[in-house]
Amino acid sequence: MLLIKYTIFAVIATVINILLQMIIFVFFEDWWALYLALFLGTIAGLITKYVLDKKWIFEYAHKNLRDNAIKFSLYSLSGIFTTAIFWLTEMYFYFNFEFSEAKYLGGFIGLFIGYVVKYNLDKRYVFGVVK
Repeated sequence: MLLIKYTIFAVIATVINILLQMIIFVFFEDWWALYLALFLGTIAGLITKYVLDKKWIFEYAHKNLRDNAIKFSLYSLSGIFTTAIFWLTEMYFYFNFEFSEAKYLGGFIGLFIGYVVKYNLDKRYVFGVVK
């Protein structure tokens, strides 16, 4: 059941991330649009995934705002490596494939790989759950 919930939440965060990127590309076509889309999509996905994971995957109830801020910081920190996987995969597809949707395909692949790695990092180092 945990795997199903985690997968559903990863899909939700991925869809939010990619949809926000698509919206950005509707409004911007400059060279920097890819980087803006990656950054804002990542922030939206990060916040969404943190809220869902904290409550429904790791069943963690923060003690106070400080505790929540520390957990969110650790959660974000564990995401640096996985975000690099996601961004590099999406950029690779963007620059190396001829069809315009390649960046989204790369984004989905990079996010999938990143979420598998992130779960293991979060389980061990952020929420301290060893199952």
